[in-house]
Amino acid sequence: MTARKTKAKPKDEAALKEAVLTAALVHAPFDGFTDKVLERAGQEAGASKAALARLFPEGPLGLVEAFSAWADRQMEARLAEANLPAKKVRDRIRAVVLARLDVLRPHKEAARRAGAFLSLPPHAPVALRLLYRTADAMWRAAGDNATDFNFYTKRMILGGVYSATLVRWFNDDSEDEAETRAFLANRIEDVMRFEKFKAEMKKQAKHFPSLADFLGGSARPRSRR
Repeated sequence: MTARKTKAKPKDEAALKEAVLTAALVHAPFDGFTDKVLERAGQEAGASKAALARLFPEGPLGLVEAFSAWADRQMEARLAEANLPAKKVRDRIRAVVLARLDVLRPHKEAARRAGAFLSLPPHAPVALRLLYRTADAMWRAAGDNATDFNFYTKRMILGGVYSATLVRWFNDDSEDEAETRAFLANRIEDVMRFEKFKAEMKKQAKHFPSLADFLGGSARPRSRR
């Protein structure tokens, strides 16, 4: 009686997806994020065509999403022991932005290609979603878990700081990326000035007449002569 052959246990899907991404990051700097690169990365990672279609139903766009999600996870891991909540806001913003750039540095050209891919008009919704996720991960890594009125405002502002700094970083060939660091410092100063202005306006608003006061005043009957 011959022994029955047992099928090889398939890789964990999350591990397989990361293996495909790792293989793709080798080729993306030269060829961008394309169907050809995805197919080649799948072959090198040992993913079948069916598995590749299941893991990346949107093709190269899904590969870029996986790259962004991977970078977010790596950034969070690097910041886990940084005790950012104890630092000033400006220092926290600087730390999270630089941490994500540090993660991307070994794959700078692939990141540049991913940015160019996401800048295409059809990919704008995904680009905005990924930027929001990154900004949200940054604030959470910085210890901000608030759900107040400023929740979305904070993420929009930090997303703008990060995306602008990322574009500057793509074109920075200065020593120790000094130009990127200076650019980031200036953007953070802009944020601090805005926050100071917003706080001052909020303080002054307490002395402004309310809408009810205006409506009440306009509703008073005119005196008869």
